Amino acid sequence: MRGEAPEVKIVVRPYAERALQSLVDAGVHPVLARVYAARQVRAAADLENAPTRLAPPARLAHAEAAGMLLADALAGQHRILIISDYDADGATACAVGVRGLRALARACAVEPQVDYLVPNRFELGYGLSPELVDLAAARKPDLIVTVDNGIASVEGVARARELGIDVLITDHHLPGPELPAARCIVNPNQPGCAFPSKALAGVGVMFYVVLALRAVLRARGSFGTRPEPNLGALTDLVALGTIADVVPLDANNRILVSQGLKRIRAGQSTPGIAALLHAAGRQHAETAALDLGFLIGPRLNAAGRLADMGLGIECLITDDGGRAANIAQELDQLNRERRRIETGMLEEALDTLIEEARDFGAAFYRPGWHQGVIGILAARLRERLHRPVVCFANAGEGANAGLLRGSGRSVPGFHLRDCLDLMTKRAPGLILRFGGHAQAAGLTLRVEDYPHFESLFAEVAAETMPPGVLSPVIETDGSLEPQHMTLRVAQMLSAQIWGQGFPQPLFCDTFVTESQRVVGEKHLKLRLSRAGQRFEAIRFGSLEAFPGRVEAAYRLATNEYNGLRSVQLIVEHMQPAPRG
Repeated sequence: MRGEAPEVKIVVRPYAERALQSLVDAGVHPVLARVYAARQVRAAADLENAPTRLAPPARLAHAEAAGMLLADALAGQHRILIISDYDADGATACAVGVRGLRALARACAVEPQVDYLVPNRFELGYGLSPELVDLAAARKPDLIVTVDNGIASVEGVARARELGIDVLITDHHLPGPELPAARCIVNPNQPGCAFPSKALAGVGVMFYVVLALRAVLRARGSFGTRPEPNLGALTDLVALGTIADVVPLDANNRILVSQGLKRIRAGQSTPGIAALLHAAGRQHAETAALDLGFLIGPRLNAAGRLADMGLGIECLITDDGGRAANIAQELDQLNRERRRIETGMLEEALDTLIEEARDFGAAFYRPGWHQGVIGILAARLRERLHRPVVCFANAGEGANAGLLRGSGRSVPGFHLRDCLDLMTKRAPGLILRFGGHAQAAGLTLRVEDYPHFESLFAEVAAETMPPGVLSPVIETDGSLEPQHMTLRVAQMLSAQIWGQGFPQPLFCDTFVTESQRVVGEKHLKLRLSRAGQRFEAIRFGSLEAFPGRVEAAYRLATNEYNGLRSVQLIVEHMQPAPRG
């Protein structure tokens, strides 16, 4: 394998007939019932998205202790400084913290002393580093609250303790062998936490901490006769961060996303989310879960990738609609610039570097690459090669001179963070810092150590790669009956909650290709027919000609043109149809 995409196998997701029948009997549309049954939904009750079905905050280890720590800080008029990560999850988690703590303080007749700080990724890197603590100390905080980071910040927390600053860590990343000596750690993935949803995003963890804080304030009688703030107003931010961070949509996360989407569709979102939707050309009433990941998340992330995520956070915490609109336009321009940079880097990689790809794990580096975009580049190359990929860029100047920052993306079934952990044991000192998930990770190493990393990554990946993982498979929901290929069914599917671990329906059928033409220079517009029906279809980002008879894996979508709506097939994969 040297740059060639491996052969793809199309399979149909299995489902239990009993689950399918149970859902149909409960009134679920037959198409949805089959799709849900294939995603391990056993009964209609599993689809209920009422807030009362959320796992209670009391089950999240140390959430109550965090609530008491924050309640004491509010009552004592202590200065609270939230330290955010610089991606969409971190930005939304920071906004939940700022909005939630300020609202609860005011409801207790206390003037809020809540501010935030987000590191410049190009200067300070990821997490609560000692250098970041020193920068934060200039604001004289009594309590630092990390959001979407901190579980690996052993040295940073130690520095905060030296300076007499308490630290509350809220995070969801996997912990290392040593936990920081913080006053309190809330993380569903830390040892001893029995919280049923290990898939909470950083924003979800912070939301639960705010819920726990409200419970503590209520128990203390801190609200008096004043009304409690409606924390459900934060769920639009929770939904955005959860989808944008691509965490698995287990039942608990689906409830959080559902509640947030209800607010967005009802026109009750924060001004920043409303402004970002407008900048993306999306009507709030028609917002789908996938829009948060593909339209809003990238615009928010663009601030952290190319500039300062403080811009994105300001967009999410302002109550001034005009200011939110202005920031959203800035973020939209940054996202356009991000796409331009990404396209150039991807073309360079595909033209010159992809031939260097190792058989099991591939690493790529060019001195001119932009470190804010290497994560996206790694994801694109991972899709192309169906291999774990790590991309590197120079970390900068000054203290970062001579260092590389890397961002990796993996394939399902291969745990990238565990691979990096094993590499640190094989070659101590090679990787200076690392952290992340099974499917994504970040790391730092010296420029001169890149060749060693490249070879060792390929070696360890080859040793630890489970059988069959590198054979790409497209999972589909099988054939879609012609009578269900309608606008009503397309709209029904679009309205549901889809995302990581709970994928959008993908069907597979055989069609006759009646016509095909290039649109927008890199997309293919098609007319396909099946069982006497004709369908407009499109395949994005590919100009590969369709055969006369084609087996296509496709999504049922809605197309709007001149005010008229019709069904459109979005083809994700195609291959010549088998004979017969």
